[in-house]
Amino acid sequence: MAIQISPGVNTTEIDLTTVVPSVLTTAGAFAGDFQWGPANHIMLIDSETTLVNTFGPPDANSATAFFTAANFLAYGNNLNVVRAVNASGTNQSNNALTLTGSGGIQIANEDAYLTNYINGSANTYGAFAARYAGTLGNSIQVSVCDSSSNNSNFNSWQYKSLFTSAPGTSAFASQVNASNDEIHIVVSDVGGLITGNAGQVLETFGFVSKGFDATINGNSNYWKQVIFNNSKYIYAMDPPEYSATHATWGSTTANTSFVQLSTVENAFLSGGSNPKPADSALETAFGLFANKEHIDISLVLTGDADSTVQNYIYSNIISTRQDCVGFFSPPSANVVQNYGNEASSVVNYFQNVLNISSSYIVADSNWKYQFDKYNNVYRWIPLNGDIAGLCVNTDAVADPWFSPAGFNRGNIKNAIKLAWNPTKPSRDVLYAAGINPIVSFPGQGIVLYGDKTLQSKPSAFDRINVRRLFLVLEKAISTAAQYSLFEFNDSFTQAQFVNLVTPFLRDVQGRRGITNFYVQCDSTNNTPQVINANQFVGSIYVVPNRSTNFIQLNFVAVDTGVDFSTVVGSV
Repeated sequence: MAIQISPGVNTTEIDLTTVVPSVLTTAGAFAGDFQWGPANHIMLIDSETTLVNTFGPPDANSATAFFTAANFLAYGNNLNVVRAVNASGTNQSNNALTLTGSGGIQIANEDAYLTNYINGSANTYGAFAARYAGTLGNSIQVSVCDSSSNNSNFNSWQYKSLFTSAPGTSAFASQVNASNDEIHIVVSDVGGLITGNAGQVLETFGFVSKGFDATINGNSNYWKQVIFNNSKYIYAMDPPEYSATHATWGSTTANTSFVQLSTVENAFLSGGSNPKPADSALETAFGLFANKEHIDISLVLTGDADSTVQNYIYSNIISTRQDCVGFFSPPSANVVQNYGNEASSVVNYFQNVLNISSSYIVADSNWKYQFDKYNNVYRWIPLNGDIAGLCVNTDAVADPWFSPAGFNRGNIKNAIKLAWNPTKPSRDVLYAAGINPIVSFPGQGIVLYGDKTLQSKPSAFDRINVRRLFLVLEKAISTAAQYSLFEFNDSFTQAQFVNLVTPFLRDVQGRRGITNFYVQCDSTNNTPQVINANQFVGSIYVVPNRSTNFIQLNFVAVDTGVDFSTVVGSV
């Protein structure tokens, strides 16, 4: 009890109700090439609709990445996505700008804009920039209408019908002896690249203020801030007619007579570009998932990443975090129109080119042909997004320690056909190398027909279900064990740890994840030397359940009248 100076009653609470928490097992991670959206920033995507709204529909360059992500989302609703872009050099991805004579720029995401551009750039890039890098920005026009003494600008403006009246002086400005602070802004898809309808209005911002401190209903009404907070398509850079307007636009409102535009400003954006990301750009994007204290993920999709990027993902994310599984596909050239050589090419890729042995990698053997409804074409897409999705589906209908393969849980969605359909001899070659066959069975669909990891050493961890079982156990128990930090390493804390872990493992056992377990945390493994080193040791022994990979069926014909008890076990 706490030390008291004088007699009295002191009340304390001791919480012994700590339990091992449930942990997230369905969170995916992916970085790839998209034609729109924030770059080098993790975005949580919960559906294909959200994927389109965030990163735009696919084009010929981005389709593989887009459908890898969309295929995963066909099974689950938790995918962390990073758009990869080239950040420098001749192939830099650029935002479309009002002025491009000084060269292009890349505003990767909101943080980059707030750091470098919201306060202006001396009219180096013009009044507006596309919200994101890419050619879609070249389709944008921004029209700005200012107040005027006789409303002549407004009355001849093509967008006047979108607003109730002409811009003038806001109530906020009037209260602080200011004038002419309001403007109207219209963002349109003048080229039709975004909506498919040239001239379609995308956004309107009415009665926004030139005053830096202007507010309405408690929120900023400053034109740059309003656009930053609400636009999906543009950033505001510098005021139009910069030489005349910059002296007042962005000033504090009080006692300011804001300079007005001489005419309606129609700003056409151009110079947007989005070259295919280099390996270094993909590595930078995937690198945002490296810190497991920053983001919780369980399944890493790799799309059509080549061996260089796959090695980076393994070495810098998967093997360092050791709390997630990576899903790798072979290059398309190994399987698409590589008739008769598919098995040997795939095995050679994983054994000699990639050359990684790890229980944290799941390798598949195929690509699928699927319909791209956005462009009305068919495309070849790697299957690692689907295989990771099958793990999500398994978590939903069973538990992470069940195999995602087979006819119960291994059916692939949205596939017209496979690049190749491995026969039994080819499947034997693949499986011996730790590569999971994906097979099309007549009348039964396309199925993941293996559940191995890419670990070459024979052990329980060469199976997906065992690797994912241990990831769940390790993540959940480690989270709970944090509450033993800075406590005394004595018999009380040791017993508390055992009593914490045992019910959790008993529950996993009841759900068929393990067949037996034992938790040791006592003076045997917490010796005086361990305690004096300020350490705490808990040893957890588990016997994992194994998935069935081979079934032997014996059919025995016997004579009429034979007593089965005389022949059972004899053949």
